[in-house]
Amino acid sequence: MAQITQKIALDNVRFFSPIGFYEEEQLLGNEFFVNVSVSFPFKNPDAEDLNNTLNYEDLYRILAEVMSPRRKLLESAAEDILNKLLEGYAYLEQIDVSIKKMNPPFGGDLANSVVSLSFQR
Repeated sequence: MAQITQKIALDNVRFFSPIGFYEEEQLLGNEFFVNVSVSFPFKNPDAEDLNNTLNYEDLYRILAEVMSPRRKLLESAAEDILNKLLEGYAYLEQIDVSIKKMNPPFGGDLANSVVSLSFQR
C-alpha cells in the first residue's frame, strides 16, 4: 500500500556560535549555517491543524538550544540535534542534519567546512 510522506525542513539557519576546536574559536565565535530536514508519515485529517504536523518553530528552538553553548566539534552539535529530534518525535522516519562553518581557521580563502548526519528507520 502506498504511503504519503511529509517533509519539514529549515535551510540555512544562521547562527553565530562559540564552536571550534581551538580556544580562540570558542572565545571569538564563528558563523554557521544549519540545515535540518525531517520526514514522517502524512496522516493528516485536517491540513490546517498544527497538531497534525511538526511545527518548524520547534525545530528552530532545538537548533538554537544546541548551537548556543561552547563546544569543540560540529559533530557533537549535529549529534545533539539528531538525538533531541529522536527523543522528542518518535514518529520521525528520516532526519538529515548538516552544519556549515564559514571561514574555518585553516587559511583557505572563502572556504567552509560541513558536517552532516543522517538517520533513517
